[in-house]
Amino acid sequence: MNDNQRKSPLTAEPPQFPTLRLRLGTAIGNVPFDMKRACCWILPALFAFTTHAEPPFELRFVDADTGRGIPLVEAWTVNDIPYVSDSHGRIAFDEPGLLGRRVFFNLRSHGYEMPKDGLGMVGVRVRTEAGGRAEFKLKRVNIAERLYRITGQGIYADSLRLGHEAPLANPLLNGEVVGQDSTQAAVYRGRIRWFWGDTSRASYPLGHFQTAGAVSQLPAAGGLEPSVGVDLTYHTNKEGFSRPMAPMKEGGLVWIDGLSTLPDAQDAPTMLSHFSRRKSLAVQHEHGILRYDDDKEAFVRAKTLDLKDSWRHPRGQATSHNGYVYFAHPFATTRVKARAEQALDPNAYEALTLTTNKTGGLVYAWQRNGTPIAQKTEAARIKNSPREQPSPLLQLRDAGSGKPVLAHAGSIRWNAHRQRWILIVTEHYGSSFLGEVWYAEAPEIIGPWGPAVKIATHEKYSFYNPVHHAFFDQKGGRFIYFEGTYTKMFSGNKVATPRYDYNQIMYRLDLDDPRLAPTRMNAENER
Repeated sequence: MNDNQRKSPLTAEPPQFPTLRLRLGTAIGNVPFDMKRACCWILPALFAFTTHAEPPFELRFVDADTGRGIPLVEAWTVNDIPYVSDSHGRIAFDEPGLLGRRVFFNLRSHGYEMPKDGLGMVGVRVRTEAGGRAEFKLKRVNIAERLYRITGQGIYADSLRLGHEAPLANPLLNGEVVGQDSTQAAVYRGRIRWFWGDTSRASYPLGHFQTAGAVSQLPAAGGLEPSVGVDLTYHTNKEGFSRPMAPMKEGGLVWIDGLSTLPDAQDAPTMLSHFSRRKSLAVQHEHGILRYDDDKEAFVRAKTLDLKDSWRHPRGQATSHNGYVYFAHPFATTRVKARAEQALDPNAYEALTLTTNKTGGLVYAWQRNGTPIAQKTEAARIKNSPREQPSPLLQLRDAGSGKPVLAHAGSIRWNAHRQRWILIVTEHYGSSFLGEVWYAEAPEIIGPWGPAVKIATHEKYSFYNPVHHAFFDQKGGRFIYFEGTYTKMFSGNKVATPRYDYNQIMYRLDLDDPRLAPTRMNAENER
């Protein structure tokens, strides 16, 4: 067993005997009288005897290039019985009446080509024998490789039913969480701190809405390798459900962004974030800046801001550079000195503006009294300027077609392997409304960005607020990891993917992939 893997008690193979007497006799005779362990053997034996259950058939889908199991392969029978592969790419099939017969499975999976038969039917046909298995290699179209689901219930449900190991301490249900929205993460006091927005639970349609939190170990400190998984330990309440990390007695939704770790006046690490207390997506009651309280293990208000102040605060995804912390929203057009006392002062923030110089031409400048330039605004101002026009910084374009790519949200990180700044961003109004993920490079943190290459697509499904976790970079930054929220929200799709919907999915990207070569052209146009 891999050092980064743990074996669940559910994967211990129960004794297989034809009668209950032999099953129980062997189980009790061979297992020390330990109630927890005995139950893991005796109860499955009782279940198998009373239901005459047969072992499931294993259907597995693997990436043709890497041989790794593909999560989120949707399969359904001719009579519309749905299945979805788990994070090891497995489906446990035991449908009464269909097990032991030839079964055709219709297939689809975001970013993969599906096999077709001679009549053009998309899927596979296989004889589903009890205890048998079949494996199919699928060709990946996405440049980024989908690795696993990070949050939610049943991440390795099918693998465990089939007797395989899982890498997580809680592979079936963790913190009672079944769904989570949008990730903020930072390394703080030697551990990775994870925070999410609205969080769903299994026991009731409403979960909690004031920021969830968990911790995990860095790979170098004993945590899982990022290619294996993220082993989360949730902050929970007495019922074992994820508890609010930004509790506010006034109530309402509390969402955070712009999470960063900065030194305070004594050079002690301080974790800060922006917060928005809301009634809904459209109505905001209050916003300001939070500080993480180590004693309470929760965020507390550090600063309340004027509701009209839309940018003088942390926002989006934060990254530090040259004594500043920049906030990508989705471009790095807001910054502040990388000190906690500065980040708490709205007057210390600077906006990247496109202003007029003495000759009437346009120039970029950092200003405290300006407004951060946006992608659409930049394009319009440069197009309509009668005088000097600088090279645009934010105009992403498809490397293949040259068409504009309107960025919605993402992150910007320095990459040692490329010696460039890299942008991972979701497209607004792409071929799916918020489901297309793009990659671009720039010589400076502010740009210029583009040409861009699409690295992941989600057909008729959203994958919003993607974030690249630079603390997981491998091989000097050649391999990077990013995640996003997979949800039918905003997509127009009324059918949710079981278990996966409204949860976080991790992808890996090899920056040496030749399909990313068009992004290198930007190096010739450095400012």
